[in-house]
Amino acid sequence: MNLTTTPILSIITFLPLLGVLCIAFLPSTPAGDRNARWIALYATLFTFVISLLIWLNFDPTTADFQFVEEHAWLGPLRYKMGVDGISMLFVILTTFLMPLCILASWESVNHRVKEYMIAFLVLETLMIGVFCALDLILFYLFFEAGLIPMFLIIGIWGGKRRIYASFKFFLYTLLGSVLMLIAMLAMYWQAGTTDIPTLMQTEFPRDMQWWLWLAFFASFAVKMPMWPVHTWLPDAHVEAPTAGSVILAAILLKMGGYGFLRFSLPMFPLASHELAPLIFVLSVTAIIYTSLVALAQEDIKKLIAYSSVAHMGFVTMGIFTFTHQGIDGAIFQMLSHGIVSAALFLCVGIIYDRMHTREIAAYGGLAARMPIYAFCFMVFTMANVGLPGTSGFIGEFLTMLGAFQANTWVAFLAATGIILSAGYALYLYRRVVFGPLEKQSLMNIADMKPREIAIIAPLVILTIFFGFYPAPLLDVMAVSVKNLVMNYQAAIGQAAAVAAQ
Repeated sequence: MNLTTTPILSIITFLPLLGVLCIAFLPSTPAGDRNARWIALYATLFTFVISLLIWLNFDPTTADFQFVEEHAWLGPLRYKMGVDGISMLFVILTTFLMPLCILASWESVNHRVKEYMIAFLVLETLMIGVFCALDLILFYLFFEAGLIPMFLIIGIWGGKRRIYASFKFFLYTLLGSVLMLIAMLAMYWQAGTTDIPTLMQTEFPRDMQWWLWLAFFASFAVKMPMWPVHTWLPDAHVEAPTAGSVILAAILLKMGGYGFLRFSLPMFPLASHELAPLIFVLSVTAIIYTSLVALAQEDIKKLIAYSSVAHMGFVTMGIFTFTHQGIDGAIFQMLSHGIVSAALFLCVGIIYDRMHTREIAAYGGLAARMPIYAFCFMVFTMANVGLPGTSGFIGEFLTMLGAFQANTWVAFLAATGIILSAGYALYLYRRVVFGPLEKQSLMNIADMKPREIAIIAPLVILTIFFGFYPAPLLDVMAVSVKNLVMNYQAAIGQAAAVAAQ
C-alpha cells in the first residue's frame, strides 16, 4: 500500500463509523449485544493496526505535515487532513486506548449495549479527527462534536448524579468554545483562509493576537481543565462509567494542550509571550491547590481526578516555557498521563465491579487477596508520583528543566506539587492495598481475571518501557518541537527589532 496516495488518515478517522453501521442493524437481544461488543472491539483493533502502519511510515526528520489529504468541501472551506510529529503521537494514543475501553466495558455495561458501543465508536472518530484536521472549521466540528457522545456516555451509563455531571461537563466545555468559534471567524476575515498550515505562517497584528489568544484560551483552559475552570472534571469522572473516565482523562483532556501547541504558540506568539506569566500563575496554583484538595478526598475516582488537574498544570507550565525541553516534557507528560491515568481509572473499575463502591474507607488489605492487582496498582501509583524508571518521571523532569530556564520561582513552586503528589498517591495506596484484611466484605474478593490482566498488562509494560527508554516518543516529536520553538523565537526577535527602531 502506498500511503502517500492512499487517504489513510480518512480511513482511520472514519473506520469506526463502519462499525457503527454494522451495530445499528443488530437486534436488541442478548445475542445482538454480544455481537455489538465484538464488532466494536474489531473496529477499534483494526483502527489501531492501521494507525501503527502510519506510525511505521512516518518520517520523523521533517516538521512538515505528512499523509496530507485535501479536497473541496464547503465553499472556501477545505477538507484537509494531515499529521506532524506532535499530532501523530496523540492519534496513536487514541487508537491504542479504545480497544482497552471496549474490553473494560465487556461485563460492566449490560443495558443499552448497542447504543453504548455506538457512542464509543463515534467518539473515536471525532477524537482522531481533532488531531488530524488541518482546517480551522473542520477542527472545530470534530472538537465540539466530541462533546455529544461523551455527554451521552456520562448521562446514560453514569452514576447516581449522572445528569448533573453530564450537563455540567457539556455546558462548561461548550461555553468556552463559543469564543473560539468567533476567533476563528475573525482569523478567516483577517487572513482569507481557514487552512491551519497557512495560518501558522500568518503574522496577525499584535493587538489582534491578544484577543484571539484569549478566545482560544477560554476553550482550551476549560478542556484541560486549568484552575479555576476545573470544577466540572471531578463530577464528570465520578459519575462516568470506567471506560468513560479513561477516555476523558487520557484523550479529551489532552485536546486543550494540543490546542495550545497547534494554535496559541505558532499563530499568536507575541500574545503567548506576554501572557505566559498568567499561565505560570494558573499552572502553579493548579499543581499545589488541587494536590491539597486530592489529599482530602474519600472517593478514589475523585482523588485521581484532582490528580489529573495537577498533572495538567505541569503540561501548561512546560508549554509556555517556550523551550525545547519544556515543550518536549509537556507532550511526553500528556502521553504518559494518558497511559497512567487510564490505568488508574481501570484499576478503580476493577475493584468497583466487585464491591460497587469507590469509598477509600471500604477497602484495606487487598494485597492479601489480590497480589496481581496490588502490583499493577503500585506501578501506576509510582508513575503518578513521577518515580524514576516510570514514564511519569520523564515528563515531569523535562517540564521542570524547561521551567528552570524560564523562571526559577515557577520551577521551585511546581516542585512542591511533586512532593504533594507523593503524599496523596501513597496515602491512597496504603489505605486501599496495605494494612490488615479486616472487612468481612473483602474476605472473598477475587484477584484480576484474564480479561482484566490483558487490559492492564500493556499499560504496565508501556509505563516501565517509556520510563527507561523514552526515545521512540521523543524522536518522533523532536523536529516538530524544534521547528515550533524556532518559529516562536523568530517572531519574538522580529517584534523586538521593530520595537527598537
